[in-house]
Amino acid sequence: MPDTPIWTHPRRGLRASALRVYAAGIAVAAALAACSPAGSPSQTQAVSARAAPPAPGPPREKQGRDAALARALAPLLPGGTTRLAVAVVDLDSADQEVASYRANELFDTASISKLGILAALLLQAQDEGRALTVSEREDAEEMIRTSDNHAANTLWQTIGEADSLDAAHHRLGLKATKGGPGTSWGLTQTTAHDQIQLLRTIFAPGPMTSRPPKGLAPASRAYIRRLMSQITDDQDWGISAARSPGSRWALKNGWNQRTTTGLWIINSVGHITVHSHHYLISVLSSGTPTLKPGITLIERTARAAIGAATTHTHPWPPEP
Repeated sequence: MPDTPIWTHPRRGLRASALRVYAAGIAVAAALAACSPAGSPSQTQAVSARAAPPAPGPPREKQGRDAALARALAPLLPGGTTRLAVAVVDLDSADQEVASYRANELFDTASISKLGILAALLLQAQDEGRALTVSEREDAEEMIRTSDNHAANTLWQTIGEADSLDAAHHRLGLKATKGGPGTSWGLTQTTAHDQIQLLRTIFAPGPMTSRPPKGLAPASRAYIRRLMSQITDDQDWGISAARSPGSRWALKNGWNQRTTTGLWIINSVGHITVHSHHYLISVLSSGTPTLKPGITLIERTARAAIGAATTHTHPWPPEP
């Protein structure tokens, strides 16, 4: 605490007893000040810091959804080398909050990075004030509808490879996704949360902060949605297994067997409809020993995620 200034009477001859009384009064005042609840500024700050409530965590409803999702996934997880992450959002709910499981962990994209490549191509065309060329459209359609790798190689070079992909992702609000090295667009790394953000820029209705000139133009968004809804029949698997019978879907799957380990990367992202509710969902996995059980894991995970995120009165049942 600051030193208390010593007051002196201007007149000479002040008696010693009076000085002693004054000094005692000063001492009492100092002691009382020291005992005051206010204390010194530094003491007050310390008390306030100790009394401050902890930083707010996720909303209680989201915590409940995440816990429900973790419980639903527990019997599905095979253990061993397999890793899994999922995020889902109900576009028709009031808060559009995400239910997630390990959604900030990094995974290789395999062919789901083709969505990012197409988004980057469309952003570049928008900036140049032009439509896609005939050859670009042909490659884009083959890359998304049939997951053609040759078309992806061509467009990867057209956009400027990883640096341009990263710039496009940053522009669209993705935070952790990093383009693959050299020509290896399939080794782009991403998170389930980032894939939800990319899907939002494509599917979310209403005003968006990433609209032009920053984000995808309405025509660009519609073009990606159309291609994702025209996936060939042999690729109708993954998150589409969680949709209501007969409802619409739009997706992009990715799968790749790593030559170094023989294990599989299997991913599925997109939009599905369940009992008239519209969901965005991303399911990422790695380390699956074989392809078919890996696909089954993705589909069961998608069903569990929808069950955890649903807010309507007709919960989608888990797969028997």
